[in-house]
Amino acid sequence: MWVLTPAAFAGKLLSVFRQPLSFLWRSLVPLFCWLRATWLLASKRIKQQLVRREPEETKEEEEDPPLSTTPTSVNYHFTRQCNYKCGFCFHTAKTSFVLPLEEAKRGLLLLKEAGMEKINFSGGEPFLHDRGEYLGKLVKFCKAELRLPSVSIVSNGSLIRERWFQNYGEYLDILAVSCDSFDEEVNVLIGRGQGKKNHVENLQKLRTWCRDYRVAFKINSVINRFNVEEDMTEQIKALNPVRWKVFQCLLIEGENCGEDALREAERFVIGDEEFERFLERHKEVSCLVPESNQKMKDSYLILDEYMRFLNCRKGRKDPSKSILDVGVEEAIKFSGFDEKMFLKRGGKYTWSKADLKLDW
Repeated sequence: MWVLTPAAFAGKLLSVFRQPLSFLWRSLVPLFCWLRATWLLASKRIKQQLVRREPEETKEEEEDPPLSTTPTSVNYHFTRQCNYKCGFCFHTAKTSFVLPLEEAKRGLLLLKEAGMEKINFSGGEPFLHDRGEYLGKLVKFCKAELRLPSVSIVSNGSLIRERWFQNYGEYLDILAVSCDSFDEEVNVLIGRGQGKKNHVENLQKLRTWCRDYRVAFKINSVINRFNVEEDMTEQIKALNPVRWKVFQCLLIEGENCGEDALREAERFVIGDEEFERFLERHKEVSCLVPESNQKMKDSYLILDEYMRFLNCRKGRKDPSKSILDVGVEEAIKFSGFDEKMFLKRGGKYTWSKADLKLDW
């Protein structure tokens, strides 16, 4: 009703111009005031309509379901027990629980059905429970029955025997052995010393067994206050692992720092610049894969001994419900997993020994 039609507007102007000039100005003033008021009112109504639309659009955005996370690569810490006492350990022996074998297999099947391609068994020390037989049976199950593209283990290597390779080596793609220093005195300071056993000599033996039984060999090192100035270039090149994972020492509340922690890792912590200098010193090592605190904290899907995903976003490990109770899709919502950082740090790589084409 407030819109002036072109014909009416023209008639109004024509009637005005037929009047004397003084009357013309007196007539134009209210006309322009009327036009201005009409324009302001129309603008106000348009704004009101836009405001009313905004909550509807926001509501639609909020109702969009979140994208589901696929557990492509999972780290299963089935035991917390260990025979070493590394001062910076971020998954400590807070329980002695280990799932019955068939329950563990059921959980692994659920993960495979949800899209898992790679399983990594860790601890604690995974070869400690049942002298490695429990681990061997899980490795064989994942490769022979679930037919996963990649099955790997992270171990300190001290309890592995050649007989284990004879029984289960064919089912294992990658063995990652933790080695933080090639100076045995530094290993003792860190907590990797074990009486008369030499950690470095044992590493050499494991490298030979991996070659003999066609298992890809990998080394993991945690860079900390005691080894940050070390140059490991020659030793790593001589061992020639498929990957050398280099981690910056990380604090996790309740594990290696804080009131309830079993370790006090603050004295092992190094700064970002120190970590970068270590990486610069080893830039010629082609297999080096660095992981700073920022890259590492939220980019791993971690299952604990109860098969609960552990969320590390708040600097501690907050568990989800077990996948055995609520399923993978529900439990993984609480994992805190950063898939973008997982890909950025190179979490997905050639991880099947069939694809690595190694010169055994």
